[in-house]
Amino acid sequence: MQQEHKDILLSAVKEYESELVQLSKEIWQYAEVGLQEHKSASAQAEFLKEAGFEIQEGVAGMPTAFVATFGSGDPTVGFLGEYDALPGTSQKTVPYEEELEPDAPGHSCGHNLLGTASLGGALAAAYALKETGVEGTVKYFGCPAEETLVGKVFMVKEGLFDDVGAALCWHPSSMNVVRLGSSSAMNSVKFKFYGQSSHAAGAPEMGRSALDAVELMNVGVNYLREHVIEEARIHYVITDGGGEPNVVPPEAEVWYYVRAPEREEVEEIYQRVLKIAEGAALMTETEMEVNFLSGCYNKLVNRPIADLLWKNMQEVGAPEFSEEDEEFACAMTENFSEGQRRRTVKRVQERYDIDLSDTYLHDDLLPPKEPEGRQGGGSTDVADVSWVTPTAEFATACSVLGARGHSWQMTAASGMGIGHKGMIAAAKILALTGWELLTDAETLEKAQIAFKEATEDNPYESPIPDGCEPPLDQLPEH
Repeated sequence: MQQEHKDILLSAVKEYESELVQLSKEIWQYAEVGLQEHKSASAQAEFLKEAGFEIQEGVAGMPTAFVATFGSGDPTVGFLGEYDALPGTSQKTVPYEEELEPDAPGHSCGHNLLGTASLGGALAAAYALKETGVEGTVKYFGCPAEETLVGKVFMVKEGLFDDVGAALCWHPSSMNVVRLGSSSAMNSVKFKFYGQSSHAAGAPEMGRSALDAVELMNVGVNYLREHVIEEARIHYVITDGGGEPNVVPPEAEVWYYVRAPEREEVEEIYQRVLKIAEGAALMTETEMEVNFLSGCYNKLVNRPIADLLWKNMQEVGAPEFSEEDEEFACAMTENFSEGQRRRTVKRVQERYDIDLSDTYLHDDLLPPKEPEGRQGGGSTDVADVSWVTPTAEFATACSVLGARGHSWQMTAASGMGIGHKGMIAAAKILALTGWELLTDAETLEKAQIAFKEATEDNPYESPIPDGCEPPLDQLPEH
């Protein structure tokens, strides 16, 4: 990369830094759950519109999904953004647990940072296109509902990534690292049972309990756990268990996630779960309805792009934390649960052969490393993008070493200086990497060759059944 271009990109991020921090704070305050991120999506879209991007809103049947485009011609590089929060994780920016608003959502996965840094990377790349006159297209994808594995899956099914030559993503973490691990494929589905109400004491024989059906289904699935692959994960919540104990519940519902390392393994287990649900309905003489919400693939990692991210991560360096940040981190660590920090530090130290005993905020860089043994049990809809275009992601330190994801600890860090510093570092890495993919044909070709080799014998088929619409009502307005 020419030094002149590098200077343009990094200067652009620096020029917009205060505005990016403010945008991330604004989205942190909104803290809207998946498919309800109206204010967050609008804030991002308006920001990009003012910067000269063309905005296509409400894509793929989701009001909070949008695509922002700048430039023209090939190649096209995509930047993936997210902005959904998680229920019940509201937290003040203090190093101890204290709700900002009772029972409200919070950015306990740092998506206020994730989307803003990706937006910043796209903004810098677009600025460089304008300044240099280079031909190419930058696309920022405003993706809702990552936490429920909805947004990108439906956007992929809509064909919104068909013209993208490569895609970039990142995620807030407590470490600075380029990720080579995969993720779990998954199905998200609700089972609704319909019975007959009756007086639970006066005429129980006249009732047919939908709640009994839910409970019997859960028992059956729990017995199934003995007979699925070790790496599989099945979890559920009862979303409707009836009204009052003296009424036989005429309706009840349970929401399941079925995960496994490979897509075909999810499908095999899911078919068995369906049979268990049918059996529960038969045993209770109830009717059963399946509401398929979403599904996703396991993630493919494009090694050429991962290597490029690592090169640019070394160029940018780790976030530089202040003494105040260190004091905050130390104070938060004192409020960790017993053994929490020790487990995290031990795992990382063994994997990378480093000493983190006196580290509270990670200020070093960890190189790409092939995963050993079982890969991450979590799922992401970034995976589906990785099956239709070359994709890789990385992480920067935006929280305290050992902090739990999806907890008050991440919400606190993502709303203050620690998270903001990691976010700006990520924006710079994304800008440099996106620009190289836009301007270096050989680098992009290597990424596309690796992608074709990984997918040519196993092409992507959307896990979303034809006719299935985005589950816009899966979570109520807070």
